[in-house]
Amino acid sequence: MSQLSKINRRKFLNRSVLFVLTPPLLSQYSGFTKKQEKVRHVCVGVGGMGWHDLNRFKAHPNVDIVAICDVDENHLNKAADAIPNAKKYTDWRELLEKEAENFDAINVSVPDHNHFSIAMQSIQMGKHVYCQKPMCHDVAEIRKLTQAAQKAGIVSQLGTQHASGKGDRTAVQWIKEGHIGKIKEVYLCSNRPGATEAYRFEGPRPEGGENPPMHLHWDLFIGTAPMRPYAPTIYHPSKWRAWQDFGTGWSGDIGCHILDAVWKGMDLKAPKSVVAKVQDSWENSPARRADTWPQSNHITWVFPGNKLTAANEFKVHWYDGEFYPPEEVRALFSVEDYPAESAMLVGTEGALLIPHTKMPVLLPAEKFKQISPPNLEERDHYHHFVDACLGKTNTESHFGISGPMSETVILGTVAIRQPNEVLEWDTSNLKILNHDAANQYLSREYRNGWELKV
Repeated sequence: MSQLSKINRRKFLNRSVLFVLTPPLLSQYSGFTKKQEKVRHVCVGVGGMGWHDLNRFKAHPNVDIVAICDVDENHLNKAADAIPNAKKYTDWRELLEKEAENFDAINVSVPDHNHFSIAMQSIQMGKHVYCQKPMCHDVAEIRKLTQAAQKAGIVSQLGTQHASGKGDRTAVQWIKEGHIGKIKEVYLCSNRPGATEAYRFEGPRPEGGENPPMHLHWDLFIGTAPMRPYAPTIYHPSKWRAWQDFGTGWSGDIGCHILDAVWKGMDLKAPKSVVAKVQDSWENSPARRADTWPQSNHITWVFPGNKLTAANEFKVHWYDGEFYPPEEVRALFSVEDYPAESAMLVGTEGALLIPHTKMPVLLPAEKFKQISPPNLEERDHYHHFVDACLGKTNTESHFGISGPMSETVILGTVAIRQPNEVLEWDTSNLKILNHDAANQYLSREYRNGWELKV
């Protein structure tokens, strides 16, 4: 395996190109230039969402899953029963080293803090990458991964699977067609019942710990994050999203889903500023603010206007937990039946509601009753990625479009950590102009031995 070398935070933020791919590697993997009937695929992370991802790739008739990897051997063995010919690994670094010549594409379905390292090394190797959302843990990671994917010419896809569905694609088309006039403001929300109790721990972390179970490789789970003792039920499986070292909170988890159709339909670019409000109990607890994500957020981005907007700038709001879109906005559809996860675009001539995973609704319904949804073909997000790897199409959520969107979502988590402060964003220089302390949250130091590989 290649020698590890440390890249400090300043270099990580300031270097315009972090990794250099040699011309032979670029030409070899800029896309399949020869007729190829199968994609040799590897799955990194096969529990939880990774189990779903594995099964979607397995269902494609032109995919051979040649290797699987998970830090939890229970998950790994379950996946091995489903894919008996796949080689098994618990360390993704070993998989990439030993299987380098044996696969074409990879999906990264692990906790957020390890997305970048796995995806970046795969891109360096010229592999096509399907990466779960959010693309990375940190804004700077997303920018570098986006640049690397574009430079390498590999096929990429963010795991916003509903972006390929008829609902989101219809919403994108309706936004572009201008049915609701010029857009004045956008309201995103994720108030999923039970999510606060199930996923958003208050903390603090336990003072001590215990030995991890034999089936869990705790050091590999920690990966790039600072080491901490294992404790049951609060980290693995799936609970890691509550902790700043591993996850990106509720907005980081679901934000890419809810924003996607709005981003594409409105042709959004980087925001000008962002500010976040959080619940008082988290804001007033130094211990919680240093370790966990809040249980409730209201994030507001200010974007520059464009030909679709009513003014030269406009706001996009995000609400979760105890924060809800204003009642007058929900009343445009129904206060009582307002979709818990949705986007509402308010325009000069009407409104557009995009319920997550469902078909969009033009409002008021009576005014738009003559407008029918476009006749769109069914599309599977995972299979679309495979077909793109085979040179048959382009992906719906390639990093060129989903990277800047993911940056915006994760910039919201930076604002969460500096609540009530309006952060002025300089996207060209990847810098917050008016708040030096907030810049530290754009990237992070990796644990010793897990530094980025060059």
